[in-house]
Amino acid sequence: MKTIYLAGGCFWGCQKYFDLIPGVLETEVGYANGPTENPSYEQVKAHAGHAETVRVLYDPAALPLKELLQKYFAVIDPTAVNHQGEDFGVQYRTGIYYTDPEDAPVIDAALGELAGNYSQPLAVEHAPLQNFYPAEEYHQKYLEKHPDGYCHIHFD
Repeated sequence: MKTIYLAGGCFWGCQKYFDLIPGVLETEVGYANGPTENPSYEQVKAHAGHAETVRVLYDPAALPLKELLQKYFAVIDPTAVNHQGEDFGVQYRTGIYYTDPEDAPVIDAALGELAGNYSQPLAVEHAPLQNFYPAEEYHQKYLEKHPDGYCHIHFD
């Protein structure tokens, strides 16, 4: 099993989306790659510098990282700086954060391939994970608890 951290705007919809992908075993929403330890949602909303991120545990035999990244790219605007959908702010930036250095060339290749589809530069961060703090319990599986909640990803 492997873990990757994916920031794709509001983490509620991203978590639901990843939970629906065969080969994804577990997800958890949280705050990644920010300057402070253990921030609250209120601090993150006030632009503390963290990205709303989903920790994705997946089976690479069933879902190779390249394929998982292609699915991720399908639900983000990779050229948007600090926003996705109607959500604006540094916490809604896109990013791919990894803990295994062997993932870096796969990520670089996937982003290189994606860049060929756009005339604008990509805004997707890609870097080693610096930190990840789980979000408060009420954010976990939020759209399962609140099916009418807002999401920039459409599930029709």
